[in-house]
Amino acid sequence: MENNRRDFLKKGALLGLASVTGALFGKDKLENIQSVTEQLAAEGTTFKLPDLPYSYDALEPFIDRQTMEIHFTKHHKAYVDKLNGADLSSLNLKISDAEKCRTITEKSPAIIRNNLGGHFNHCFFWENMRPNQEGGTNLPSGKLLESITATFKSFEDFKKEFSDKALKLFGSGWCWLIIDQNKKLKIITTPNQDNPLMPVATEKGAPILALDVWEHAYYLKYQNKRVEYISNWWNLVNWQKAEELFAK
Repeated sequence: MENNRRDFLKKGALLGLASVTGALFGKDKLENIQSVTEQLAAEGTTFKLPDLPYSYDALEPFIDRQTMEIHFTKHHKAYVDKLNGADLSSLNLKISDAEKCRTITEKSPAIIRNNLGGHFNHCFFWENMRPNQEGGTNLPSGKLLESITATFKSFEDFKKEFSDKALKLFGSGWCWLIIDQNKKLKIITTPNQDNPLMPVATEKGAPILALDVWEHAYYLKYQNKRVEYISNWWNLVNWQKAEELFAK
């Protein structure tokens, strides 16, 4: 927190200096100095809310505009804001967010574990969906479909097992399709904002697909009908993105 206070004072001093300099040197130079000082002030923002890859209403009728807007601008933003307000000295900030997740242990501060997980999981979730432009059946293809069929007997069997695990997850959390440590596809769940990259996860692996089953992800439209939310979500799965992740 002391580091955050020093950064705040430093940025405030820079912005104050810009105002004084503007009075001395005129409007044009003031604008140049302001742009520099604004950039300096932004440097302290380590985590940023990503651009949503579609409009808030693009996933209707399966996920409504109000839910998407609140989910993104309130819930996801809160994870980012809390991360930026935390003591980040326990994190290596030069590595990717996925690699940061791999460093989370039982000894990690709860504010880091919960909000880093929340940030990573939601970034992953947004990209794991896309508008159902065809309005028809949404299916994977290629090697991912072959592997799903080989592992779960059929795509329908896979879909049923995934849906059942998501439905039966007690409380808040996530349902994932992962490539496990044996290089096999597996369906798992994680509580709260944990994910399968974290060493604290009971079952670990590389995520291919994720479904948010926190109530805030669906309650405005579906109320307590989690089963209906899960059923409709299959229309939105971005299988092209899942296939890219599987190919890695």
